[in-house]
Amino acid sequence: MGIHESALMAGACAEQTIAQIIGVGTGHAGQRYTQQELVELFAIADPKVRSVFLNSGIDSRYLSLPEDLGSASHTGECQGLLLEKHREQGLKAGREAIERCLANIGAGFDDIDCLTCVTTTGMLTPGFSALLCKALNLPPRVNRLDIIGMGCSAGLNGLGATANWSAANPGKLALVLCVEICSAAYVVEESLTTAVVNSLFGDGASCAALVSGEHKFKGAIAPAIKSFSSYIISDAIGAMYFDWDKAHDKFNFYLSRDVPYVIGSYVERAVAGVLDKVGWHRNEVDHWVVHSGGKKVVDAIRVNLGLSRHDLRHTLDVLRQCGNMSSGSFLFSFERLMQEGKCQSGDKVVMMTMGPGAAIETCALVWA
Repeated sequence: MGIHESALMAGACAEQTIAQIIGVGTGHAGQRYTQQELVELFAIADPKVRSVFLNSGIDSRYLSLPEDLGSASHTGECQGLLLEKHREQGLKAGREAIERCLANIGAGFDDIDCLTCVTTTGMLTPGFSALLCKALNLPPRVNRLDIIGMGCSAGLNGLGATANWSAANPGKLALVLCVEICSAAYVVEESLTTAVVNSLFGDGASCAALVSGEHKFKGAIAPAIKSFSSYIISDAIGAMYFDWDKAHDKFNFYLSRDVPYVIGSYVERAVAGVLDKVGWHRNEVDHWVVHSGGKKVVDAIRVNLGLSRHDLRHTLDVLRQCGNMSSGSFLFSFERLMQEGKCQSGDKVVMMTMGPGAAIETCALVWA
């Protein structure tokens, strides 16, 4: 095969559309707290721990917390109560996100043909996809997929699987829903390791509507998905994990202090993977939609990719207003980009999420 022929094939690949994202909706569970309110509610006295909360780049978060959390009578929520919270608050936030997403495209529950649900903050069988089918009285024909335990990066894994289903079923409506009730995975104690987790995560759900080919829904002027790419850093498999904590008799999430350096060291290679697939240069990207992984993680990405704070304005805004909502955070940022109304036809977009594995997931889109 000659060089010219290879270039033609690369160009054809770059122009291929998998599916379009025609709508987004988000929802919350629990109550909105400022970081200062949470410091008092958790009764945090250690100045180092207080500093972690108050210098996190976060102003407020939504959390579902027990009323007696700061009282002497509080003994902690057992794993059974946390799982119940995950189910009840997850259904509430998930329904809100789906309803808002459908309203944005002029669709109803009967129009849904595929539902992918992503979560890490609890294990349910049947999962959210089946529970929501019952709660929303969805049609029995709905194709379902539950993605559990992949962490903050999983939203793009779910989007990729759903986009593939959409491409194989033109004209049919597919939803990917990320539901994370992070307060259902809290351990309350004053170590610095736990403080980093408790200062960062919030509760939320986000939903994206996908369709390929001709369709009846609103939102035809929408970004077209071009390609996905994954980058796994197996040497950093212990940097982030969610495992059973014997000391507290419940699941606990661990974040290494090295996470920003791990992500920063590999982010250029991860982004190059998706850019090479679509034939773009990094400086051609018009918009960046990045997971709100935390102040230091976002700074590491910004510095290593040579981006500005304006490039990451939506990521930083979501972090400031809502904290890290795990797998669904990137769709909160994407919703802000769509609402901003500044994207023009032909604009290039890169989405990026990061999570346990360690993994960096990317997606390339072009505004229709």
